[in-house]
Amino acid sequence: MNILTFDIEEWFHVFEDHNNADVSNWLTFEKRLPYMFDSLLELLAKHDTKASFFCMGWIVRRYPKIIKKIDASGYEIGSHSDLHKLAHTQTQKEYSEDLKASINTIEDLIGKKVTSYRAPGFSINNTNLWAFEELIANGIEYDASVFPVERKFGGFNDFPENTPFKIKTKSGVLKEFPMNAMNVMNKKVVFSGGGFFRILPKPIVNKFVKQSDYVMTYLHPRDFDNKQPFNNLSLSRHLKSRIGTSGATKKLEYLISNYNFTDITEASNTIDWYTKKTISIS
Repeated sequence: MNILTFDIEEWFHVFEDHNNADVSNWLTFEKRLPYMFDSLLELLAKHDTKASFFCMGWIVRRYPKIIKKIDASGYEIGSHSDLHKLAHTQTQKEYSEDLKASINTIEDLIGKKVTSYRAPGFSINNTNLWAFEELIANGIEYDASVFPVERKFGGFNDFPENTPFKIKTKSGVLKEFPMNAMNVMNKKVVFSGGGFFRILPKPIVNKFVKQSDYVMTYLHPRDFDNKQPFNNLSLSRHLKSRIGTSGATKKLEYLISNYNFTDITEASNTIDWYTKKTISIS
Protein backbone atom coordinates (compact mmCIF):
# COMPACT_ATOMS: atom_id res chain seq x y z
CA MET A 1 0.00 0.00 0.00
CA ASN A 2 1.51 3.33 -1.13
CA ILE A 3 -0.12 6.61 -0.08
CA LEU A 4 0.70 9.96 -1.66
CA THR A 5 0.20 13.09 0.43
CA PHE A 6 1.16 16.75 0.15
CA ASP A 7 1.41 19.28 2.98
CA ILE A 8 0.21 22.51 1.41
CA GLU A 9 2.18 25.38 2.84
CA GLU A 10 4.51 28.12 1.60
CA TRP A 11 8.30 27.96 1.42
CA PHE A 12 8.61 30.09 4.58
CA HIS A 13 6.49 27.79 6.74
CA VAL A 14 9.54 26.17 8.33
CA PHE A 15 10.38 26.01 12.00
CA GLU A 16 14.12 26.62 12.28
CA ASP A 17 13.67 30.35 11.55
CA HIS A 18 11.58 31.75 14.34
CA ASN A 19 11.33 35.17 12.67
CA ASN A 20 8.97 33.50 10.21
CA ALA A 21 6.59 32.47 13.01
CA ASP A 22 5.00 35.94 13.06
CA VAL A 23 1.86 35.62 10.95
CA SER A 24 1.78 39.36 10.32
CA ASN A 25 5.02 39.01 8.31
CA TRP A 26 3.74 36.31 5.98
CA LEU A 27 2.01 38.67 3.59
CA THR A 28 5.28 40.52 3.04
CA PHE A 29 7.18 37.45 1.82
CA GLU A 30 7.42 36.35 -1.80
CA LYS A 31 4.74 33.80 -2.65
CA ARG A 32 5.83 30.66 -4.50
CA LEU A 33 2.86 28.33 -4.15
CA PRO A 34 0.97 29.66 -7.20
CA TYR A 35 4.01 28.99 -9.41
CA MET A 36 4.42 25.40 -8.24
CA PHE A 37 0.92 24.06 -8.04
CA ASP A 38 -0.27 23.60 -11.61
CA SER A 39 2.75 21.48 -12.49
CA LEU A 40 2.09 19.15 -9.55
CA LEU A 41 -1.57 18.72 -10.46
CA GLU A 42 -0.66 18.15 -14.10
CA LEU A 43 1.83 15.47 -13.07
CA LEU A 44 -0.78 13.64 -10.98
CA ALA A 45 -3.37 13.90 -13.74
CA LYS A 46 -0.88 12.62 -16.33
CA HIS A 47 -0.42 9.43 -14.32
CA ASP A 48 -3.99 9.23 -13.02
CA THR A 49 -2.72 9.23 -9.44
CA LYS A 50 -4.80 10.00 -6.37
CA ALA A 51 -3.40 11.96 -3.44
CA SER A 52 -4.40 13.59 -0.17
CA PHE A 53 -3.69 17.29 0.34
CA PHE A 54 -3.26 18.52 3.91
CA CYS A 55 -3.96 22.26 3.73
CA MET A 56 -3.30 25.04 6.22
CA GLY A 57 -6.31 27.21 6.97
CA TRP A 58 -4.20 30.30 6.25
CA ILE A 59 -3.33 28.90 2.82
CA VAL A 60 -7.00 28.15 2.11
CA ARG A 61 -7.97 31.76 2.89
CA ARG A 62 -5.02 33.13 0.92
CA TYR A 63 -5.41 30.90 -2.15
CA PRO A 64 -9.06 29.80 -2.37
CA LYS A 65 -8.82 29.28 -6.15
CA ILE A 66 -5.98 26.80 -5.71
CA ILE A 67 -7.88 24.85 -3.05
CA LYS A 68 -11.02 24.81 -5.19
CA LYS A 69 -8.93 23.49 -8.08
CA ILE A 70 -7.63 20.65 -5.88
CA ASP A 71 -11.19 19.80 -4.90
CA ALA A 72 -12.54 20.08 -8.45
CA SER A 73 -9.80 17.71 -9.61
CA GLY A 74 -11.17 15.08 -7.24
CA TYR A 75 -8.43 15.07 -4.64
CA GLU A 76 -8.99 14.62 -0.93
CA ILE A 77 -8.44 17.72 1.22
CA GLY A 78 -7.53 17.45 4.88
CA SER A 79 -6.34 19.82 7.59
CA HIS A 80 -2.73 20.77 8.26
CA SER A 81 -3.67 23.13 11.11
CA ASP A 82 -4.68 26.74 10.68
CA LEU A 83 -1.46 28.68 11.36
CA HIS A 84 1.17 25.92 11.22
CA LYS A 85 2.11 26.05 14.88
CA LEU A 86 3.89 23.13 16.50
CA ALA A 87 1.20 21.22 18.37
CA HIS A 88 3.32 20.56 21.46
CA THR A 89 3.93 24.31 21.93
CA GLN A 90 0.19 24.92 22.32
CA THR A 91 -2.18 24.33 25.19
CA GLN A 92 -4.97 21.85 24.56
CA LYS A 93 -7.42 24.74 24.20
CA GLU A 94 -5.17 26.61 21.74
CA TYR A 95 -4.67 23.46 19.71
CA SER A 96 -8.42 22.78 19.60
CA GLU A 97 -9.21 26.33 18.50
CA ASP A 98 -6.57 26.23 15.75
CA LEU A 99 -7.85 22.85 14.54
CA LYS A 100 -11.46 24.05 14.47
CA ALA A 101 -10.47 27.18 12.55
CA SER A 102 -8.72 25.13 9.87
CA ILE A 103 -11.59 22.67 9.52
CA ASN A 104 -14.21 25.41 9.33
CA THR A 105 -12.19 27.33 6.74
CA ILE A 106 -11.84 24.29 4.47
CA GLU A 107 -15.43 23.10 4.86
CA ASP A 108 -16.84 26.58 4.23
CA LEU A 109 -14.89 26.79 0.96
CA ILE A 110 -15.42 23.33 -0.56
CA GLY A 111 -18.67 22.31 1.16
CA LYS A 112 -17.31 18.91 2.18
CA LYS A 113 -16.52 17.39 5.56
CA VAL A 114 -12.87 17.29 6.58
CA THR A 115 -11.97 13.85 7.90
CA SER A 116 -8.16 13.72 7.71
CA TYR A 117 -5.35 15.62 9.40
CA ARG A 118 -1.58 15.93 9.76
CA ALA A 119 0.12 17.97 12.47
CA PRO A 120 2.71 20.55 11.36
CA GLY A 121 6.18 19.11 11.75
CA PHE A 122 4.69 15.82 13.01
CA SER A 123 4.55 17.68 16.32
CA ILE A 124 2.50 15.19 18.33
CA ASN A 125 4.62 13.30 20.84
CA ASN A 126 4.38 11.87 24.34
CA THR A 127 3.90 15.35 25.83
CA ASN A 128 0.64 16.14 24.02
CA LEU A 129 -1.19 12.87 23.43
CA TRP A 130 -4.41 14.78 24.16
CA ALA A 131 -4.14 16.01 20.56
CA PHE A 132 -5.59 12.69 19.39
CA GLU A 133 -8.65 13.28 21.60
CA GLU A 134 -9.16 16.71 20.06
CA LEU A 135 -8.93 15.28 16.55
CA ILE A 136 -11.69 12.77 17.26
CA ALA A 137 -13.81 15.38 19.03
CA ASN A 138 -13.62 17.55 15.92
CA GLY A 139 -14.68 14.87 13.46
CA ILE A 140 -11.29 13.70 12.23
CA GLU A 141 -11.32 10.02 11.29
CA TYR A 142 -7.86 9.61 9.75
CA ASP A 143 -4.64 10.99 11.16
CA ALA A 144 -1.17 10.99 9.57
CA SER A 145 0.80 12.71 12.34
CA VAL A 146 2.74 9.85 13.92
CA PHE A 147 6.45 9.97 13.11
CA PRO A 148 8.01 6.68 14.28
CA VAL A 149 11.39 8.26 15.04
CA GLU A 150 12.08 10.97 17.59
CA ARG A 151 12.96 14.20 15.82
CA LYS A 152 13.50 17.88 16.61
CA PHE A 153 9.88 18.91 16.33
CA GLY A 154 8.08 15.78 17.49
CA GLY A 155 8.00 12.07 16.84
CA PHE A 156 8.11 8.99 19.03
CA ASN A 157 11.26 7.13 19.94
CA ASP A 158 11.06 3.37 19.25
CA PHE A 159 7.42 3.55 18.17
CA PRO A 160 6.04 -0.02 17.92
CA GLU A 161 3.99 0.36 14.73
CA ASN A 162 5.24 1.00 11.20
CA THR A 163 1.91 0.40 9.40
CA PRO A 164 -1.68 1.69 9.90
CA PHE A 165 -3.15 1.07 13.35
CA LYS A 166 -5.90 2.36 15.63
CA ILE A 167 -5.56 4.87 18.46
CA LYS A 168 -8.12 4.48 21.24
CA THR A 169 -8.85 7.50 23.44
CA LYS A 170 -11.63 8.49 25.79
CA SER A 171 -13.09 10.47 22.88
CA GLY A 172 -13.22 7.46 20.55
CA VAL A 173 -11.03 5.62 18.05
CA LEU A 174 -8.81 7.23 15.41
CA LYS A 175 -7.42 5.46 12.36
CA GLU A 176 -3.72 6.27 12.20
CA PHE A 177 -1.55 6.29 9.08
CA PRO A 178 1.99 6.77 10.43
CA MET A 179 5.11 7.57 8.51
CA ASN A 180 7.09 4.44 7.71
CA ALA A 181 10.79 3.96 8.32
CA MET A 182 13.56 1.72 7.02
CA ASN A 183 16.44 0.42 9.09
CA VAL A 184 19.70 1.72 7.65
CA MET A 185 22.85 0.75 9.56
CA ASN A 186 20.77 0.15 12.70
CA LYS A 187 19.14 3.55 12.40
CA LYS A 188 15.54 4.26 11.42
CA VAL A 189 15.30 6.50 8.37
CA VAL A 190 12.08 8.02 7.05
CA PHE A 191 12.90 8.15 3.35
CA SER A 192 9.58 9.02 1.72
CA GLY A 193 9.21 12.71 2.42
CA GLY A 194 10.86 16.09 2.86
CA GLY A 195 14.63 16.30 2.91
CA PHE A 196 15.37 12.58 2.80
CA PHE A 197 13.19 12.16 -0.27
CA ARG A 198 15.09 14.96 -2.00
CA ILE A 199 18.57 13.95 -0.86
CA LEU A 200 18.50 10.20 -1.36
CA PRO A 201 19.35 8.99 -4.89
CA LYS A 202 16.45 7.67 -6.94
CA PRO A 203 17.75 4.06 -6.92
CA ILE A 204 17.82 4.09 -3.10
CA VAL A 205 14.31 5.51 -2.79
CA ASN A 206 13.11 2.99 -5.37
CA LYS A 207 14.74 0.16 -3.42
CA PHE A 208 13.10 1.22 -0.17
CA VAL A 209 9.66 1.58 -1.76
CA LYS A 210 10.01 -1.82 -3.42
CA GLN A 211 10.92 -3.44 -0.10
CA SER A 212 8.06 -1.81 1.82
CA ASP A 213 4.54 -3.21 2.11
CA TYR A 214 3.38 0.21 3.31
CA VAL A 215 4.68 3.62 2.24
CA MET A 216 3.37 6.96 3.50
CA THR A 217 4.77 10.06 1.81
CA TYR A 218 4.89 13.69 2.94
CA LEU A 219 5.81 16.16 0.24
CA HIS A 220 5.57 19.95 0.02
CA PRO A 221 5.37 22.25 -3.00
CA ARG A 222 8.74 23.69 -1.90
CA ASP A 223 10.35 20.25 -2.30
CA PHE A 224 10.06 20.79 -6.07
CA ASP A 225 10.96 24.49 -6.14
CA ASN A 226 14.60 25.22 -6.96
CA LYS A 227 13.89 28.93 -7.20
CA GLN A 228 12.54 29.47 -3.71
CA PRO A 229 13.89 32.65 -2.09
CA PHE A 230 16.83 32.94 0.23
CA ASN A 231 15.43 35.97 2.06
CA ASN A 232 14.21 35.49 5.64
CA LEU A 233 15.88 32.09 6.00
CA SER A 234 19.19 31.27 7.65
CA LEU A 235 21.87 29.86 5.37
CA SER A 236 21.56 26.38 6.88
CA ARG A 237 17.77 26.38 6.53
CA HIS A 238 17.98 27.64 2.97
CA LEU A 239 20.43 24.89 2.03
CA LYS A 240 18.20 22.29 3.69
CA SER A 241 15.22 23.56 1.70
CA ARG A 242 17.00 23.78 -1.64
CA ILE A 243 19.07 20.58 -1.72
CA GLY A 244 17.65 18.01 -4.12
CA THR A 245 14.84 20.21 -5.42
CA SER A 246 16.07 20.12 -9.02
CA GLY A 247 15.61 16.37 -9.32
CA ALA A 248 12.58 15.93 -7.06
CA THR A 249 9.93 16.15 -9.80
CA LYS A 250 11.56 13.45 -11.91
CA LYS A 251 11.94 11.29 -8.81
CA LEU A 252 8.26 11.65 -7.96
CA GLU A 253 7.24 10.96 -11.55
CA TYR A 254 9.35 7.83 -11.58
CA LEU A 255 7.64 6.55 -8.43
CA ILE A 256 4.07 7.22 -9.51
CA SER A 257 4.88 5.73 -12.94
CA ASN A 258 6.16 2.50 -11.46
CA TYR A 259 4.06 2.05 -8.32
CA ASN A 260 0.41 2.49 -7.50
CA PHE A 261 -0.20 5.39 -5.11
CA THR A 262 -3.53 6.40 -3.65
CA ASP A 263 -5.08 8.75 -1.09
CA ILE A 264 -5.82 8.08 2.56
CA THR A 265 -9.57 7.46 2.23
CA GLU A 266 -9.18 4.94 -0.57
CA ALA A 267 -6.36 3.24 1.33
CA SER A 268 -8.55 3.03 4.42
CA ASN A 269 -11.30 1.34 2.42
CA THR A 270 -8.92 -1.51 1.56
CA ILE A 271 -7.90 -2.14 5.18
CA ASP A 272 -9.56 -4.64 7.50
CA TRP A 273 -9.43 -2.40 10.55
CA TYR A 274 -10.76 -5.12 12.85
CA THR A 275 -7.46 -6.94 12.47
CA LYS A 276 -5.30 -3.86 13.06
CA LYS A 277 -3.50 -3.27 16.33
CA THR A 278 -5.08 -0.84 18.79
CA ILE A 279 -2.92 1.44 20.93
CA SER A 280 -4.72 2.98 23.89
CA ILE A 281 -3.97 6.58 24.81
CA SER A 282 -5.04 7.60 28.31
